[in-house]
Amino acid sequence: MKHLFRGLKKTRDRLFGPLQKIFSSGRLNEEDIEELESLLFSADIGVDTTERIIEKVRERLRSGSGPDPDFISLVSDELLGVMDELPPYKEPEGVPRVIVITGVNGVGKTSTIGKLAGLFKAEGKSVMLAACDTFRAAAIDQLELWAEKTGVPVVRQKMGSDPAAVAFDAVSSAKAKGIDIVIVDTAGRLHTKANLMEELRKIFRVLSGKIEGIAIESWLVLDANSGQNSLRQAEVFVKDLPVTGLVLTKLDSTAKGGVVIPVQKNLGIPVLYAGTGEGLDDIEPFDHNAFVEALLL
Repeated sequence: MKHLFRGLKKTRDRLFGPLQKIFSSGRLNEEDIEELESLLFSADIGVDTTERIIEKVRERLRSGSGPDPDFISLVSDELLGVMDELPPYKEPEGVPRVIVITGVNGVGKTSTIGKLAGLFKAEGKSVMLAACDTFRAAAIDQLELWAEKTGVPVVRQKMGSDPAAVAFDAVSSAKAKGIDIVIVDTAGRLHTKANLMEELRKIFRVLSGKIEGIAIESWLVLDANSGQNSLRQAEVFVKDLPVTGLVLTKLDSTAKGGVVIPVQKNLGIPVLYAGTGEGLDDIEPFDHNAFVEALLL
Protein backbone atom coordinates (compact mmCIF):
# COMPACT_ATOMS: atom_id res chain seq x y z
CA MET A 1 0.00 0.00 0.00
CA LYS A 2 2.93 2.37 0.55
CA HIS A 3 3.47 2.64 -3.22
CA LEU A 4 -0.21 3.40 -3.80
CA PHE A 5 -0.31 5.98 -1.01
CA ARG A 6 2.77 7.72 -2.41
CA GLY A 7 1.55 7.41 -5.98
CA LEU A 8 -1.79 9.07 -5.23
CA LYS A 9 -0.22 12.12 -3.59
CA LYS A 10 -1.14 14.55 -6.38
CA THR A 11 -4.74 13.35 -6.50
CA ARG A 12 -4.99 13.32 -2.70
CA ASP A 13 -3.60 16.84 -2.39
CA ARG A 14 -6.05 18.09 -5.00
CA LEU A 15 -9.04 16.34 -3.43
CA PHE A 16 -8.65 15.73 0.28
CA GLY A 17 -7.43 19.15 1.41
CA PRO A 18 -10.25 21.03 -0.33
CA LEU A 19 -12.76 18.40 0.85
CA GLN A 20 -11.73 18.98 4.45
CA LYS A 21 -12.17 22.70 3.98
CA ILE A 22 -15.67 22.31 2.51
CA PHE A 23 -16.76 19.90 5.23
CA SER A 24 -15.12 21.69 8.16
CA SER A 25 -18.30 23.43 9.31
CA GLY A 26 -20.32 20.21 9.39
CA ARG A 27 -23.23 22.06 7.80
CA LEU A 28 -23.22 22.87 4.11
CA ASN A 29 -25.02 25.44 2.01
CA GLU A 30 -25.81 25.24 -1.71
CA GLU A 31 -22.61 27.02 -2.63
CA ASP A 32 -20.61 24.42 -0.67
CA ILE A 33 -22.39 21.60 -2.49
CA GLU A 34 -21.63 23.15 -5.88
CA GLU A 35 -17.98 23.45 -4.87
CA LEU A 36 -17.99 19.82 -3.77
CA GLU A 37 -19.47 18.74 -7.09
CA SER A 38 -16.83 20.69 -9.02
CA LEU A 39 -14.07 19.20 -6.88
CA LEU A 40 -15.22 15.63 -7.49
CA PHE A 41 -15.45 16.25 -11.23
CA SER A 42 -11.92 17.68 -11.27
CA ALA A 43 -10.55 14.49 -9.69
CA ASP A 44 -12.20 12.47 -12.50
CA ILE A 45 -14.42 10.53 -10.12
CA GLY A 46 -17.02 10.41 -12.91
CA VAL A 47 -20.49 11.88 -13.45
CA ASP A 48 -22.50 8.97 -12.04
CA THR A 49 -20.41 8.61 -8.88
CA THR A 50 -20.30 12.37 -8.34
CA GLU A 51 -24.09 12.59 -8.58
CA ARG A 52 -24.43 9.64 -6.23
CA ILE A 53 -22.23 11.33 -3.63
CA ILE A 54 -23.98 14.69 -3.97
CA GLU A 55 -27.38 13.05 -3.49
CA LYS A 56 -26.16 11.24 -0.35
CA VAL A 57 -24.81 14.53 1.01
CA ARG A 58 -28.18 16.20 0.38
CA GLU A 59 -30.00 13.31 2.08
CA ARG A 60 -27.76 13.61 5.13
CA LEU A 61 -28.41 17.34 5.29
CA ARG A 62 -32.16 16.88 4.91
CA SER A 63 -32.27 14.43 7.80
CA GLY A 64 -31.02 17.26 10.04
CA SER A 65 -30.83 15.15 13.18
CA GLY A 66 -28.13 13.61 15.32
CA PRO A 67 -24.49 14.68 15.62
CA ASP A 68 -22.67 16.62 12.94
CA PRO A 69 -22.28 14.27 9.98
CA ASP A 70 -18.88 12.86 9.01
CA PHE A 71 -18.96 13.78 5.35
CA ILE A 72 -15.48 12.39 4.61
CA SER A 73 -16.69 8.96 5.75
CA LEU A 74 -19.80 9.42 3.63
CA VAL A 75 -17.68 10.06 0.52
CA SER A 76 -15.46 7.10 1.39
CA ASP A 77 -18.44 4.77 1.84
CA GLU A 78 -19.92 5.81 -1.51
CA LEU A 79 -16.65 5.30 -3.38
CA LEU A 80 -16.26 1.87 -1.83
CA GLY A 81 -19.89 1.09 -2.60
CA VAL A 82 -19.40 1.82 -6.30
CA MET A 83 -16.35 -0.44 -6.51
CA ASP A 84 -17.95 -3.20 -4.42
CA GLU A 85 -20.58 -3.54 -7.17
CA LEU A 86 -17.95 -4.83 -9.61
CA PRO A 87 -17.85 -8.57 -10.30
CA PRO A 88 -14.65 -10.01 -8.80
CA TYR A 89 -11.80 -11.02 -11.09
CA LYS A 90 -11.62 -14.74 -11.70
CA GLU A 91 -8.37 -16.17 -12.97
CA PRO A 92 -9.05 -18.44 -15.97
CA GLU A 93 -8.11 -22.10 -15.73
CA GLY A 94 -5.43 -23.58 -17.92
CA VAL A 95 -1.66 -23.91 -18.28
CA PRO A 96 0.20 -21.87 -19.21
CA ARG A 97 -1.67 -18.74 -18.28
CA VAL A 98 -1.35 -16.37 -21.25
CA ILE A 99 -1.84 -12.65 -20.60
CA VAL A 100 -1.97 -10.51 -23.73
CA ILE A 101 -1.13 -6.92 -22.82
CA THR A 102 -2.91 -4.32 -24.97
CA GLY A 103 -3.41 -0.56 -25.08
CA VAL A 104 -2.77 2.57 -27.11
CA ASN A 105 0.67 4.04 -27.77
CA GLY A 106 2.56 5.52 -24.85
CA VAL A 107 0.63 4.09 -21.90
CA GLY A 108 3.61 2.10 -20.61
CA LYS A 109 2.78 -1.44 -21.75
CA THR A 110 6.34 -2.75 -22.05
CA SER A 111 7.49 -1.40 -18.69
CA THR A 112 4.31 -2.76 -17.14
CA ILE A 113 5.12 -6.18 -18.56
CA GLY A 114 8.59 -6.03 -17.00
CA LYS A 115 7.16 -5.07 -13.61
CA LEU A 116 4.51 -7.81 -13.77
CA ALA A 117 7.17 -10.37 -14.68
CA GLY A 118 9.18 -9.35 -11.61
CA LEU A 119 6.09 -9.48 -9.42
CA PHE A 120 4.99 -12.92 -10.63
CA LYS A 121 8.53 -14.29 -10.31
CA ALA A 122 8.70 -13.01 -6.71
CA GLU A 123 5.50 -14.97 -6.08
CA GLY A 124 7.32 -18.14 -7.12
CA LYS A 125 5.87 -18.46 -10.62
CA SER A 126 7.87 -19.12 -13.78
CA VAL A 127 7.41 -16.48 -16.47
CA MET A 128 8.16 -16.12 -20.17
CA LEU A 129 7.78 -12.98 -22.29
CA ALA A 130 6.66 -12.88 -25.93
CA ALA A 131 7.94 -9.97 -28.04
CA CYS A 132 4.91 -9.50 -30.31
CA ASP A 133 5.47 -5.79 -30.90
CA THR A 134 7.38 -6.45 -34.11
CA PHE A 135 6.80 -3.04 -35.69
CA ARG A 136 8.00 -0.35 -33.29
CA ALA A 137 11.68 0.44 -33.51
CA ALA A 138 13.60 -0.89 -30.49
CA ALA A 139 10.45 -2.47 -28.95
CA ILE A 140 12.02 -5.93 -28.90
CA ASP A 141 15.25 -4.59 -27.42
CA GLN A 142 13.29 -2.76 -24.73
CA LEU A 143 11.43 -5.94 -23.77
CA GLU A 144 14.70 -7.88 -23.66
CA LEU A 145 16.13 -5.32 -21.23
CA TRP A 146 13.19 -5.90 -18.91
CA ALA A 147 13.60 -9.66 -19.30
CA GLU A 148 17.25 -9.31 -18.30
CA LYS A 149 16.32 -7.19 -15.27
CA THR A 150 13.84 -9.77 -14.04
CA GLY A 151 15.74 -12.89 -15.12
CA VAL A 152 13.01 -14.34 -17.33
CA PRO A 153 13.27 -15.73 -20.89
CA VAL A 154 11.87 -13.90 -23.90
CA VAL A 155 10.81 -15.30 -27.27
CA ARG A 156 11.42 -13.00 -30.22
CA GLN A 157 11.62 -13.01 -33.99
CA LYS A 158 12.92 -10.44 -36.46
CA MET A 159 11.29 -7.07 -36.99
CA GLY A 160 8.19 -7.27 -39.16
CA SER A 161 7.33 -10.85 -38.18
CA ASP A 162 3.70 -11.86 -37.76
CA PRO A 163 2.82 -11.11 -34.09
CA ALA A 164 0.49 -14.13 -33.96
CA ALA A 165 3.35 -16.40 -35.06
CA VAL A 166 5.62 -15.02 -32.32
CA ALA A 167 2.87 -15.56 -29.74
CA PHE A 168 2.35 -19.12 -30.98
CA ASP A 169 6.07 -19.93 -30.70
CA ALA A 170 6.26 -18.46 -27.19
CA VAL A 171 3.20 -20.25 -25.83
CA SER A 172 4.21 -23.55 -27.46
CA SER A 173 7.65 -23.26 -25.88
CA ALA A 174 6.20 -22.35 -22.48
CA LYS A 175 3.81 -25.30 -22.60
CA ALA A 176 6.64 -27.71 -23.46
CA LYS A 177 8.81 -26.34 -20.64
CA GLY A 178 6.07 -26.23 -17.99
CA ILE A 179 6.22 -22.43 -17.58
CA ASP A 180 3.37 -20.96 -15.57
CA ILE A 181 2.76 -17.57 -17.22
CA VAL A 182 3.38 -16.09 -20.65
CA ILE A 183 3.06 -12.31 -20.93
CA VAL A 184 2.56 -11.14 -24.51
CA ASP A 185 3.73 -7.66 -25.49
CA THR A 186 1.77 -6.13 -28.38
CA ALA A 187 2.27 -3.03 -30.46
CA GLY A 188 0.57 0.10 -29.23
CA ARG A 189 -2.30 1.01 -31.48
CA LEU A 190 -4.97 3.63 -31.77
CA HIS A 191 -8.29 2.12 -30.80
CA THR A 192 -9.75 3.57 -34.02
CA LYS A 193 -7.53 1.51 -36.36
CA ALA A 194 -9.59 -1.52 -37.43
CA ASN A 195 -6.70 -3.34 -39.14
CA LEU A 196 -4.55 -3.19 -36.01
CA MET A 197 -7.41 -4.39 -33.81
CA GLU A 198 -7.85 -7.31 -36.22
CA GLU A 199 -4.18 -8.14 -35.66
CA LEU A 200 -4.89 -8.52 -31.96
CA ARG A 201 -7.92 -10.70 -32.62
CA LYS A 202 -5.70 -12.92 -34.78
CA ILE A 203 -3.38 -13.57 -31.84
CA PHE A 204 -6.34 -14.86 -29.83
CA ARG A 205 -7.65 -16.97 -32.71
CA VAL A 206 -4.29 -18.59 -33.34
CA LEU A 207 -3.55 -19.36 -29.70
CA SER A 208 -7.05 -20.56 -28.85
CA GLY A 209 -7.39 -22.63 -32.02
CA LYS A 210 -4.00 -24.32 -32.14
CA ILE A 211 -2.86 -24.81 -28.53
CA GLU A 212 -5.11 -26.78 -26.20
CA GLY A 213 -5.43 -26.32 -22.47
CA ILE A 214 -4.12 -22.77 -22.14
CA ALA A 215 -5.80 -19.93 -20.25
CA ILE A 216 -5.76 -16.86 -22.47
CA GLU A 217 -7.00 -13.40 -21.57
CA SER A 218 -6.22 -9.75 -22.25
CA TRP A 219 -5.28 -7.06 -19.78
CA LEU A 220 -5.72 -3.50 -20.96
CA VAL A 221 -3.16 -0.91 -19.85
CA LEU A 222 -4.50 2.61 -19.32
CA ASP A 223 -2.63 5.83 -18.53
CA ALA A 224 -4.15 7.62 -15.52
CA ASN A 225 -3.10 10.95 -17.01
CA SER A 226 -5.57 10.44 -19.86
CA GLY A 227 -8.52 10.79 -17.49
CA GLN A 228 -11.88 10.27 -19.16
CA ASN A 229 -10.15 9.67 -22.52
CA SER A 230 -8.98 6.37 -21.04
CA LEU A 231 -12.57 5.29 -20.80
CA ARG A 232 -13.30 6.04 -24.45
CA GLN A 233 -10.17 4.14 -25.52
CA ALA A 234 -11.01 1.20 -23.31
CA GLU A 235 -14.54 0.77 -24.64
CA VAL A 236 -13.24 -0.19 -28.09
CA PHE A 237 -10.71 -2.70 -26.78
CA VAL A 238 -13.30 -4.29 -24.49
CA LYS A 239 -15.75 -4.58 -27.38
CA ASP A 240 -13.22 -6.39 -29.60
CA LEU A 241 -11.18 -8.46 -27.14
CA PRO A 242 -11.70 -10.71 -24.08
CA VAL A 243 -10.45 -8.08 -21.65
CA THR A 244 -10.70 -9.40 -18.09
CA GLY A 245 -8.57 -6.89 -16.20
CA LEU A 246 -7.17 -3.37 -16.29
CA VAL A 247 -3.75 -2.06 -15.31
CA LEU A 248 -3.60 1.65 -14.52
CA THR A 249 -0.20 3.31 -14.97
CA LYS A 250 1.35 6.65 -13.98
CA LEU A 251 -0.83 7.24 -10.91
CA ASP A 252 2.16 9.06 -9.43
CA SER A 253 2.14 11.76 -12.13
CA THR A 254 -1.54 12.68 -12.23
CA ALA A 255 -3.99 14.64 -10.11
CA LYS A 256 -6.84 12.69 -11.73
CA GLY A 257 -6.34 9.31 -10.10
CA GLY A 258 -10.07 9.20 -9.43
CA VAL A 259 -10.48 7.86 -12.98
CA VAL A 260 -9.96 4.42 -11.41
CA ILE A 261 -13.60 4.57 -10.36
CA PRO A 262 -15.52 5.42 -13.56
CA VAL A 263 -13.33 3.26 -15.79
CA GLN A 264 -14.15 0.20 -13.67
CA LYS A 265 -17.80 1.13 -13.20
CA ASN A 266 -18.53 1.81 -16.87
CA LEU A 267 -16.64 -1.18 -18.23
CA GLY A 268 -17.59 -3.65 -15.51
CA ILE A 269 -13.95 -4.79 -15.42
CA PRO A 270 -11.70 -4.49 -12.35
CA VAL A 271 -8.37 -2.73 -12.09
CA LEU A 272 -5.98 -5.54 -11.15
CA TYR A 273 -2.70 -3.66 -10.79
CA ALA A 274 -1.61 -0.06 -10.34
CA GLY A 275 1.69 1.41 -11.50
CA THR A 276 3.09 4.21 -9.36
CA GLY A 277 6.57 4.93 -10.72
CA GLU A 278 9.38 3.90 -13.04
CA GLY A 279 11.13 1.35 -10.82
CA LEU A 280 10.81 -2.42 -11.10
CA ASP A 281 8.92 -2.56 -7.79
CA ASP A 282 6.59 0.35 -8.57
CA ILE A 283 3.56 -1.82 -9.24
CA GLU A 284 1.20 -3.58 -6.88
CA PRO A 285 -2.08 -5.46 -6.86
CA PHE A 286 -4.93 -2.99 -6.78
CA ASP A 287 -7.03 -3.04 -3.63
CA HIS A 288 -10.00 -0.68 -3.68
CA ASN A 289 -10.10 -0.35 0.12
CA ALA A 290 -6.45 0.73 0.13
CA PHE A 291 -7.17 3.03 -2.82
CA VAL A 292 -9.94 4.92 -1.04
CA GLU A 293 -7.89 5.11 2.14
CA ALA A 294 -4.91 6.49 0.19
CA LEU A 295 -7.21 8.96 -1.59
CA LEU A 296 -9.09 10.37 1.39
CA LEU A 297 -7.19 9.69 4.59
